[in-house]
Amino acid sequence: MATGRKSDFTLPTFDDIFSTQEQRDEEKLAKIRDIPISEIDDFPDHPFQVRDDEDMLQLVESIKERGVITPATVRQKDDGRYELVSGHRRKRACEIAGFDTLRCEVVELTRDEATILMVESNFQRSQILPSEKAFAYKMRLEAMNRQAGRPKKDNLTPVVSDFERQRTNEVLANEVGESREQIRRYVRLTNLVPELLEYVDEGKIKMRPAVELSYLDEDCQRDVVDEIDLNEATPSHAQTIKMRKFFDEGKLTTEVISSIMAEDKPNQREKIVLRGDRVRQLI
Repeated sequence: MATGRKSDFTLPTFDDIFSTQEQRDEEKLAKIRDIPISEIDDFPDHPFQVRDDEDMLQLVESIKERGVITPATVRQKDDGRYELVSGHRRKRACEIAGFDTLRCEVVELTRDEATILMVESNFQRSQILPSEKAFAYKMRLEAMNRQAGRPKKDNLTPVVSDFERQRTNEVLANEVGESREQIRRYVRLTNLVPELLEYVDEGKIKMRPAVELSYLDEDCQRDVVDEIDLNEATPSHAQTIKMRKFFDEGKLTTEVISSIMAEDKPNQREKIVLRGDRVRQLI
């Protein structure tokens, strides 16, 4: 009876498996150390807010009782200091708790690799503001573009690789569970002035109107902010579409913005608003 061909594949022995794992564990432990908080710098332009809220107070109490269970991630800089990649809330909690050091894992990462890891780790948060998503997506896409080897100014959708032929925003969309169009909208929010972006975070301006406003220049956006404060009402999607149209035609002035904002909107209660100059005339 003919014997079958003997496979070249051999299973690793029990000792091989665990010695390899032991080596890995030792290597990882060698990278974990307590680093003085004074030597740790926050990630540049970190898009996620660190709030001293109820969740932070709970984290502080947890760290006081059990210490930092999951080490923060840092990379060493050329000047010998450390850059925090993930663990900004843990660092803040340690500061509040009065700790001088932070348990960290020191890793070797390029700037782009660190950016991608920073965004990924922070998306595990339970609550993320639109502004946080906006700048995080932008930073992540820019890092992915540079890694793809085809960085182009004002281009967020280059090919990831010659083999895959996928665009970076499509890859990101698959990873985070958002549509490519929704990611594009979020990135547009980074063009808003801080006051308008705050309205978006507060839910006073919805995504689509905000995107339309993002195409206006800074002066026009600030005129919109003034009208919002004056009227105590934010523009509708239809109104922002009009504003953008006038802006594209070079016809958007303060008066035009005021006129558009004065238009009736569905479910808007009527109210009388007097400008300062009109009040002075009446007096």
